Amino acid sequence: MTETPDADFLAERFEAHRPQLRAVAHRMLGSLAEADDAVQEAWFRLSRSRAQDIDNLGGWLTTVVGRVCLDMLRSRTSRREEPLESGRQSVPVAGPEQDALLADSVGVALLVVLEALTPAERLAFVLHDLFAVPYEEIAAIVDRTPAAARQLASRARRRVRGAPAPDADLRREREVVDAFLAAARDGDFDGLLKVLDPDVVARFETGVNAGAVTVARGAASFAHLARRAETVLVGGRPGVVVRDFEGRLERALAFTVVRDRIAVIEFFTEPGRLAALEIEPAP
Repeated sequence: MTETPDADFLAERFEAHRPQLRAVAHRMLGSLAEADDAVQEAWFRLSRSRAQDIDNLGGWLTTVVGRVCLDMLRSRTSRREEPLESGRQSVPVAGPEQDALLADSVGVALLVVLEALTPAERLAFVLHDLFAVPYEEIAAIVDRTPAAARQLASRARRRVRGAPAPDADLRREREVVDAFLAAARDGDFDGLLKVLDPDVVARFETGVNAGAVTVARGAASFAHLARRAETVLVGGRPGVVVRDFEGRLERALAFTVVRDRIAVIEFFTEPGRLAALEIEPAP
């Protein structure tokens, strides 16, 4: 007979996954307090489950948090807080200092863009594009087929890509993009971090990168291209283009700026997509 895992050992394993679970929940809900509620609910479900039968604890917990967040998004207007049952075990919730650190690491800009998505679209986009959860697992959470889950993420991706910049001051947005370009030209990693939202998403035709550190590393390594770049408007948004030595368009970047930080960068390199772009000189 398999023994039930020791409660302290199970709590230790859960705590190892807490940072990612809170990041998932925060991106889904846009609220640290609600994110903590979702993570705590995942702990309650884990403590009541046959934990010894769970092969991939991280994946199991991410799925549970996704389901909890989806329910919270769907019933946000009518949801009421339930008191904790006296018999439940509890894992200590992080205090204000940890909350501040998480808020800084997760960022707020992308959350503003995600508000335009339906709950199912938001879950599919966050879990797949930011946390690499397979569509098969997302399908089980939203009670749809993997193909339908893929369509949800694709639709969300188009909305995020085409969302208008929340800040109305185009001049200020251009200043932010100019600062990004100057830092990229100098290979200034710290300068790049200053203008990137901590939760920035960089979308390529081949995939996506997320997080300021990852995006800054990529930008700093392309200083030679940045030196040939010029600022423009791409579809009405602040953008950058790079041309080859004969003046032909080689690549383009479109930026979404929120609260003076770059939240989304869209890269275009495929000739067909480049030809379809509406590029105007920067005013």
